[in-house]
Parts: sequence; C-alpha cells; structure tokens
Amino acid sequence: MARTPSNMLPLGTKAPDFKLPATNFNDSYTYNDVKGTKGTLVMFICNHCPYVVHVIDEVVMIANDYRVQGIGVVAISSNDVVNYPQDAPDKMADFALENRIDFPYLYDETQEIAKAYDAACTPDFYLFDNRDQLVYRGQLDDSRPGNSIPVSGSDLRAAIDTILYNRKIDEDQKPSMGCNIKWK
Repeated sequence: MARTPSNMLPLGTKAPDFKLPATNFNDSYTYNDVKGTKGTLVMFICNHCPYVVHVIDEVVMIANDYRVQGIGVVAISSNDVVNYPQDAPDKMADFALENRIDFPYLYDETQEIAKAYDAACTPDFYLFDNRDQLVYRGQLDDSRPGNSIPVSGSDLRAAIDTILYNRKIDEDQKPSMGCNIKWK
C-alpha cells in the first residue's frame, strides 16, 4: 500500500460537476442531485484500500449524522478496475451493502472526475458549503491503520460543524493519507 497524501485543492474552488452511475442504486447522479441544502461532502474511496476499510464505519456514521442536518454525501471510486478488479462496480455494490452505505457510491470509469477534484488518495475528503465553494479538504482524523489512535472523524466533523453553525473555517488543514488512486 502506497502511503499518499491529498493534493490539497485550493480552498474556495467551486465544486466540479459530474454525472456518474451509482453502483448501489439504479441511477446516475450529478453534483446537484447529491448537493445538500447546507453543504456537500464528496469523498473518493475504494473497496480494497486498508485506509478506507479502517475508517468506513466512521464515514457511514458521519453521513448518517449529518445528512439529516442538510449535508449532502456522495462517495466516488475512480480506480482502474482492469488492474484492480476488486474495485469493479459489482464489487462496489457489494461493499456498499456490507458497510451499510446508503448514500450514492459512484463509479468514475474515465477518471475524469478524480482529475477534476485533483484527488490523489483513498480516502480523500472534499467539503463544500451551500454555495458549492470548497471549505475543507483533508483528513478524517489522525487515525491510520496500525497507529493505535482511535477513529473519531474529529477533523471532518469539526469542518462540517463550522458550516452548520456559521463559524470561520480553520484554513490550517491536514491532508488525508491513504492508498494512491490507481490510475490507468
């Protein structure tokens, strides 16, 4: 597993649009389809990455906690499925079911959307405000596989709370860390 940090897309960047098929629903989704009234969390994940597997329960809890408060949530996998068949769409649907993911888990076959977001690793988190401006890109928390720090979601939760409670976002953000996106 290659330990890769986020590229840290500039804050204020407008959310790139997309239209991608969901692997856990029979539909395609655009950014506007998943957009929340107060903000939107876009994350790049995949099925096999040990960093994603390490945090997926907390990611699902965050989605469940904040969607009811007006935060839209979507996950995207952009990995090359020819060389990494465990990330194929049918396996994504299985992963979503096994992990109780009930928000759209989209497949970016061309990898254009990962490039538009400048995504580098899995997991990679992007939080946009209600004007679709990037306010947070960074880590879930300080926990990593094997470092004995419990998964809490503290960094991402704090960022979402700043949106919900109209606080000033801390621009000193730690990059996410995970497996590199498997480019074609």
